[in-house]
Amino acid sequence: MIGQLAFRNIAYRPWRSLLLFVGYGVGVAVMIVLLSIGEALLSQARSEKLVGGGTITVLPEGLDIEVMKTGGIGGLFFSIDHASFLYRQVLASPRYRGEIEAVAPQIEGRLLYARTADGREYPVHAVGEIPSATWAVGAAAEVIVGKWEDDDGDRRWIAPTPVELVNEIDHFHLPSDSVENRDTWAEWHYFNVLSRDQKRWAFISFIVGGDVTSSKWGGKLGITLREQNGATRRFGTTLDRSRVRFSTTDANLVFGDSRVTVLPDGDYDVRASAREETGSGSTLSVHLRVRPAPHAFFPGISMTSGGFVSGYTVPALRASAMGTLCVDGKCEQLIDVQSYHDHNWGIWRGVTWDWGASRAGQYTLLYGRVYPGDTTTSIPPMLVYLVDSLGFRAVFRPKMISYEDGRMLKVGSTQLRVPSRGSFEDVRGSDTLRVEITVEDAIATDTRPRRNAAGQEERGDPLGSEKARPYFVQMKGTARISGRIDGQPISGTGTGFFETYR
Repeated sequence: MIGQLAFRNIAYRPWRSLLLFVGYGVGVAVMIVLLSIGEALLSQARSEKLVGGGTITVLPEGLDIEVMKTGGIGGLFFSIDHASFLYRQVLASPRYRGEIEAVAPQIEGRLLYARTADGREYPVHAVGEIPSATWAVGAAAEVIVGKWEDDDGDRRWIAPTPVELVNEIDHFHLPSDSVENRDTWAEWHYFNVLSRDQKRWAFISFIVGGDVTSSKWGGKLGITLREQNGATRRFGTTLDRSRVRFSTTDANLVFGDSRVTVLPDGDYDVRASAREETGSGSTLSVHLRVRPAPHAFFPGISMTSGGFVSGYTVPALRASAMGTLCVDGKCEQLIDVQSYHDHNWGIWRGVTWDWGASRAGQYTLLYGRVYPGDTTTSIPPMLVYLVDSLGFRAVFRPKMISYEDGRMLKVGSTQLRVPSRGSFEDVRGSDTLRVEITVEDAIATDTRPRRNAAGQEERGDPLGSEKARPYFVQMKGTARISGRIDGQPISGTGTGFFETYR
């Protein structure tokens, strides 16, 4: 009976009945949504995975917040690359001291495995925090028993001493199991130093080459002296592995009687001696103290593609040097002159690059791009890195560098055109940068294998091989920068060194 009455009522007033049904449905839907929101808020308020404290949370780029909370497969292995560098050089840097009161690094819900003394393993959720920083942003839990305070590892992460910072980014490496052609592995300390009149300079390389995980490796010390648009003299010596000592925990390096030593204040003590490669019998000895400028460093990157590896860091992007440079006992005193130091590692057979580092007024500029020997590997944009007296300033990624090959060099019997000028530019949001390079001097080396008078094969360069562009071009010149960063104009001019291939 009730069903029949309801049906007749709907049939008698169909539009009124439809309106009532729609209204009732909307009301029920709204109620469901409100209840769901309330339940979600309550669940989030109780969630141990939420990071508390502060007013802004910095997360890995591209991370889905819900995936991170629910622990989905897409949330695994997320991290912020170079987090300590981001902390020191950006968030907690002197540049933003008036805007950022406190910063706290935190790792939440990381899956680890705890192993007991009897060999049993248990999955655990781990949290990583630095106590003083977490207290500063108001996110610290109440300590009921015991102490919760910074240890030495926390201090090194937040504020390492100069020598700790150098050893952190400038130590040597071992090739991983995935690396192919380990006999082409090479790693080296490189220094350059420029005379006060900027007319003479030296390139100093301590190269460890070969498969360092076996017995088939050794050392090569190479020093190039150059006078602008004048003579080039090359000195070098090869060392058996028994006379070479390197470390994967510090930046110290021993090459027989030559060495690189990190001093307690973070300066580098560089001592090197070698004979001229022409067989003239001339000897060169170098003793330098290289002092990195505060905050002016590049923390390092490592590119991996299949069996190819290329790593690079610059502990002394802007530096000064003092010491002596002696040829056959005749010494030149160097006092507070421009210097630079970087560190490279990886597989180098067939590899070429564009690279440059220069001062530009109050700024210091670094740019580079590596071209792997495998031509099927995609070529990334250039990386351009800019610092000032307060440290990191900006990163740009121009697609290309344009050269004007207006200089002519003779390399053996070959006439080679090399750059006289270069330029690149980029726009990143509202930030812009243009760099113009004027080349004042250039030298070129044929890196292809060759045979000496005795018929023995030797290389034109310790890292040489057959390449599409076999001539390694080293240039000295000036760089001029212009543009805007954070709405403020930037400009500057200074001296630097640049490299490319032809």
